[in-house]
Amino acid sequence: MNRIVTPAKARLLRKPERVDGAAPLTARADHMAPSVFLPENLLREARRQKGLAPGSVPPICVLDPDGDIVAHVQRTYGATTCPHWACYHTQMWRWASGDLACGIVGHAVGGPFAVLLAEQLFASGCELLVSIASAGQITDVGPPPYYILIERALRDEGTSYHYLPAANYAEAEPGLLALAADALAQAGQQIFVGDTWTTDAPFRETEPSIAERRHQGILAVEMEAASLYAFASARARPVICLAHVSNQLGCVDGDFEKGDANGAAGSLALVMALAAAWRRETRGSERVAT
Repeated sequence: MNRIVTPAKARLLRKPERVDGAAPLTARADHMAPSVFLPENLLREARRQKGLAPGSVPPICVLDPDGDIVAHVQRTYGATTCPHWACYHTQMWRWASGDLACGIVGHAVGGPFAVLLAEQLFASGCELLVSIASAGQITDVGPPPYYILIERALRDEGTSYHYLPAANYAEAEPGLLALAADALAQAGQQIFVGDTWTTDAPFRETEPSIAERRHQGILAVEMEAASLYAFASARARPVICLAHVSNQLGCVDGDFEKGDANGAAGSLALVMALAAAWRRETRGSERVAT
């Protein structure tokens, strides 16, 4: 049977081009509809193919786009690979600090990849997800490096529009944001609370776009927060995003310096302070409930 489609047949099969209407991202209206493709099903098949036993990842998980914190927990805590992380694309490293069991995934760069992992993390037993990513300075609030607890992220990417209707910003959950602000204020690092700009095209940060973001009060530019906050809102999952402002967009000599050990020790201290506060809060809530 001839299954070759010739150019003439292809022209007959081709659908007419649509030149009017909104872009697909902003036109879609099925945000509340369940997905056919589920993270649980992907993980089921990955476990089967890899021969992994069922099990949960640690309750506190970290996304580390740069990978510096991963290297730090390997050196400092002797972190080992998590045998229950069935992701096709990444490894998880796990360690414990007191009664805090933690897992971390490195090199999760960009909103689509970060949310791909977030979906699988929560399907694997994660209870709190913290993302801490390098960011470029937009509004000068001081010389880098410093940290931002991201309150809102401007949705200049695509992933968030698959989870929430079109709007300018994706926002952190207010209660979790307040808990994080209190915890991080005690952690001994310079922390600002404010808005960032999430882009999926870092090499299209032009002078006009930067000026507009600065006019809007944006503090920094990063690549994950809007996507993660939209996912968190749509799925009712606890996610908090931190930006480690490490550079001025490469416009000065000696840029991209994060501090001692590439800033990993300071970043991890913030993660652990937030995790400890969240654990105290959730345990208190569990005692009240019982």
